Formats: sequence, C-alpha cells, structure tokens
Amino acid sequence: MSKPILQVSRLSKNFRVKSDKKLFGKPTEIRVLSDISFELYEGETLSIVGESGCGKTTLGRCLVRVMDASSGEVVYHADGGEQVDYLKLRGKQYKKYRPDIQMIFQDPYSSLSPRMSVYDIISEPLLASFKLSRAEVDEKVTEIAQKTGLNVSYLRRYPHAFSGGQRQRIAIARSLISNPRLIVCDEAVSALDVSIKAQIINLLKDLQEQLKITYIFISHDLSIVQNISDRVAVMHLGKIVELAPVESLFAQPKHPYTEALLSAVPEPDPMRKKERIILEGEVPNPAHPPSGCHFHPRCAYRTDACMKQEPELQAMGDGHYAACHYASELQLRGVAYE
Repeated sequence: MSKPILQVSRLSKNFRVKSDKKLFGKPTEIRVLSDISFELYEGETLSIVGESGCGKTTLGRCLVRVMDASSGEVVYHADGGEQVDYLKLRGKQYKKYRPDIQMIFQDPYSSLSPRMSVYDIISEPLLASFKLSRAEVDEKVTEIAQKTGLNVSYLRRYPHAFSGGQRQRIAIARSLISNPRLIVCDEAVSALDVSIKAQIINLLKDLQEQLKITYIFISHDLSIVQNISDRVAVMHLGKIVELAPVESLFAQPKHPYTEALLSAVPEPDPMRKKERIILEGEVPNPAHPPSGCHFHPRCAYRTDACMKQEPELQAMGDGHYAACHYASELQLRGVAYE
C-alpha cells in the first residue's frame, strides 16, 4: 500500500442551536461529527457515503478548512516529507500548504461567481497563492482548461453562458489550477444529468491517473461509488460505522446499516429480483442521539449490548472495519455475516 497523505484522528464538529423558541433560551450543542478517524493513502479514492444529514459534507469542509473543526487532528504528509497538523496551520504556513488540498463543491451554479469570467474564476487560486507573471498565468489557465475539456475561446465568458456539465468542468479546473495533491469532491456529480455524470466521472478518473491526485469522493449514489472508489467509508449520525475496500464492502457488508443502503441500489437487470431492506422508524435526532449504538432503534439485529454500549470501529480482516456488536460477535465465533 502507498504511504498516507492524510491521517485524521478523533475529528469532531459541534454546532450550537437554539433549543426552543424562547428569545433567551439556552443553546443546544449538536455533535455533527463524532471522533472521526481514518487514514487516506496517496493516489487512492476514498468515498464517503450515508444518508442526508449524516455529516458527509461537514467532514469534507472541515478537512479543507472551509469550516473549523471543534476538536481533533488532521496530519498532512506534505510532498517534501514534512508532517503538519493541517487544522493548526496559520499565516504563512497555512498559505504554503493551502494549494495542496482543494475542493469541488456540489452545486456548479451557486459555487461560481456570476460576476467573474471563467478565466478569472480559474486563475483566482493561482493569484492568491503564487507570484506569477501574466504570461505564466495565461499558460496555466489554458493548459488546465484543455485538460478539463473546456473550449479555450470561451474563457472570457461568464458562468451563465454554460450548461451544468460545463460549469462543473470549470469548478474542476479551478480546483486543479494550483496543482493539488488532494481534492475533496462534495457530491460533484449529483446535480448533473446521467449522461453528463458519466463524462465527469471519466474525466476525474483520467485526471487522477495523469496528475497522481488523491480523492475524497462524497456521494449518496452507490453505483457511482462502486465504479470510482478504492475504499468506502459509511457514515451514520456523524460517525464512521464501516470502512472497507470497495469490493469487500459491496460483496459482504458487515454493518446492518450498510446492508440496508446497498439493498436500495437499483438493479439494472429487470429479470433479477432484489430484496429491499426497509429500515423502520425515524432517523435519530442528532441533538438527542440514542444511547449505545445510534443505529439500534432501526436495527433488526439489536441486542441489549447495542442499547447500552456504543461500539468501536473493529478490524474484521483484509482491511475491513465495522462498528457493530453483532458483526464483532460473529467475527469472534468465526461465523460469516449474513
């Protein structure tokens, strides 16, 4: 396995919200991310999946520092061999490493300024991070535009003149212009038509191969995740409940929540019937999460231990990890998960 580029340790994010409608009511703290830990390896694509509201986007934004984490550590292994806590960088140190980690946002309509030309949008990260001549900026913008499939003659146009797929290519070009090592793709294709999705996914894979980029790919579309990922992290209510190589996760999920998510993936062959797992009950309130395992109110395999003790992420073999008492018990007994 290649060396790590990012080591995330016990990352948490809390939001303070009003607990009631009273003017002077005390705010409630909601833990949106809870002790997230994982390693990201150079050149791989780690996908993060889960229901809406599970904390996927918040995690991505905290890693890029669009949003400040409440606690935790993110160790970045720089190209020169240095190891720095990316969350604690300030001033010149932060400016030195900031170009290395970029983000592609979900909505290609709201993430591009309507008052800036495509050229200005793409060149802005260069001008903010490096001292380059006008000719050097022109050269790099033209090069990146060509790599992302943009017509160079359209660089002086504004975002409103482009389709959704073309706008996302502009967003990708903007993220690539500073020559990053890691890109967080936050639902980068969810707002696009099916045919355009395939083009953008193929573009991302080609760019990864050409430029040796590492991706964190945030998505709720498991069919795309299966196609693009090396490993997958499944999130539920702010925690990673399963982390595994993509083949292992799709072939034999260890967590009941993952099992239910995979059962919802449409089957392209109409002759093959697929048994859908319907989760009963409501998604727990993050302001008042259930005791023990947060998934136990909707889990068919729950036991007394699930209601009392929160499970830790445990190794299940071959790089597969799961936070589930039921899966851990089967592992100890040497019984295959069904």
